[in-house]
Amino acid sequence: MKLLSTSQLAKKKAMDSKDLFIELHKKGWIYKKDNKWELTKDGRIAGGETKYTPKYGEYIVWPYNLDLEQTIDSKELLNATKIGEYFNISNRRVNLYLSEIGWQNKELDGWSATSGGINNGGHQMESQNGVPYVLWNESILSNKHLVRTIKIGEGEEEINNNSEKELNGNSELDFRLKLKAEKRTSDGHYVRSRAELLIDNFFYNNGIVHAYEKKLNIDEDMYCDFYLPQNKIYVEFWGMENDEKYKERKKRKLELYSKHNFTLVELVDADLENLDEKLQTKLRKVGLVIH
Repeated sequence: MKLLSTSQLAKKKAMDSKDLFIELHKKGWIYKKDNKWELTKDGRIAGGETKYTPKYGEYIVWPYNLDLEQTIDSKELLNATKIGEYFNISNRRVNLYLSEIGWQNKELDGWSATSGGINNGGHQMESQNGVPYVLWNESILSNKHLVRTIKIGEGEEEINNNSEKELNGNSELDFRLKLKAEKRTSDGHYVRSRAELLIDNFFYNNGIVHAYEKKLNIDEDMYCDFYLPQNKIYVEFWGMENDEKYKERKKRKLELYSKHNFTLVELVDADLENLDEKLQTKLRKVGLVIH
């Protein structure tokens, strides 16, 4: 999104710069400290950010389409501690779950919201000492993707309510139920094919934390073959290219990976001949280097 300085924004809105500063101050989005304008928490929620250039130093920028009529109240937003109190877990675990579903990333001293997090009600904030953190809309407490992730992570049994009618179509779950997971990997997972066994063993032997057949945190019913949570990488093995229904399923999955901007590594039969080298190369291209 294009960001404008307060003066540039005033010009776009056909306002005097001084009047816009006064308006932003009245709304509680900025305040003056040591003869310099600073952002408040509500100002950041409204869309304000700070920018630094050698020429002008640090200054405030705003979305070009900033809505001056919106009402902001940061007191209605929730931090990880408040979310943890609701689910009866620690704020540390809340942050890890939010990271697992791809809504925030760990920084050196805090957390930054991803585009997916912002789309799900996240607001990027920064403490007075510069540590980034994220506040969330109250709706996150009932977000089915977060609730599901927490339930699984806390060991609660997940109930499958799919009806027989729902399973007898071309659904992702129906496809997977037709192939039994009977091959045991080195780390105890049961997978559905020799290819998946080799891939799982590769992750295990290289000390890469991985999940098998993880449901993606999207509204569509979709499972990946493997998920690497530390790097937020999805891995798919395409092994039934001669099956028309499988090809349709593959096409749809690729559309969803692209739509949600997920990082995807794809493997095919030919890669199995030299899997260690091929998979290392593909992972390196998306930022995961294996030593």
